[in-house]
Amino acid sequence: MQPHVTSLDHLVLTVAEFDRTITFYRDVLGMELVTFGAPPRYALRFGVQKINLHLAGQELEPKERAPGPGTADLCFLTDTSLTDWQAHLTRQGIPVEDGPVPRTGAAGPIMSLYLRDPDGNLIEISQPA
Repeated sequence: MQPHVTSLDHLVLTVAEFDRTITFYRDVLGMELVTFGAPPRYALRFGVQKINLHLAGQELEPKERAPGPGTADLCFLTDTSLTDWQAHLTRQGIPVEDGPVPRTGAAGPIMSLYLRDPDGNLIEISQPA
């Protein structure tokens, strides 16, 4: 039998500033801040996944070949209507760059909104079509 992966546990974002990033992902996207380890490390949990945060210039080893703020393109699934998301983003002062637009997700058709986090990472919020 050929080995295979079954799911994503976590990914790492290299960020310019912890506070700005934590505020965005917690207050705008509804993720939960988790601290662990010593010295304290930061992660943002959603569902059964998390995003570990590394500060630019202080990344933990091993690390990406070329870590840097603003180099990610992430798609998050939601069960909240994109109309509700648009209203929420407007209240938060977060501009939508594109959408809603049809896209193809891992499990089939999705409708997506695109925005940027504080480091310029492209964030896609998607609802199964």
